Amino acid sequence: MDAAALKAMQAPLKAKYTDDPATAVVTLEADGSLDGEGITCSVRTGRALAEAGLHPATGGSGLEACSGDMLLEALVACAGVTLRAVATSLGLDVRGTVHAEGDLDFRGTLGVDKQAPVGFRDIRLTFDLDTTAGPAEVATLIKLTERYCVVLQTLKSSPTTSVEVR
Repeated sequence: MDAAALKAMQAPLKAKYTDDPATAVVTLEADGSLDGEGITCSVRTGRALAEAGLHPATGGSGLEACSGDMLLEALVACAGVTLRAVATSLGLDVRGTVHAEGDLDFRGTLGVDKQAPVGFRDIRLTFDLDTTAGPAEVATLIKLTERYCVVLQTLKSSPTTSVEVR
């Protein structure tokens, strides 16, 4: 897809959202089933069913997907798609890889140390790019990718989150 095709595809949406901002607010959903065997949760990922389980550092077998890994995978997917869309919009030919890694202290998750945090301490997102774009163009590409990547911005801004039982 080139920049003109991307703009043509998005133009009616941008116009609609400008004219009626409420139509731009979309609620995304995810569901999981707790009916499986063992300590797992089956999550429908759109085209497949991901069986999530305990990470080996918490006693899991490693055969099921770890939700921490899935979070990093979502970040990589979102950042990669966003970078490709921005590159297309800017008319840049960009190839390469996206990598995310994060540090967890499992003492917190297992309740071994009440002072140890539960969750990622640090997350690092890395792009290894193959492009003919110059340094200024790459800097703009990364700046815009950071700005428009939904998962990255969600992690950075830590939105209000509620938990309830129905």
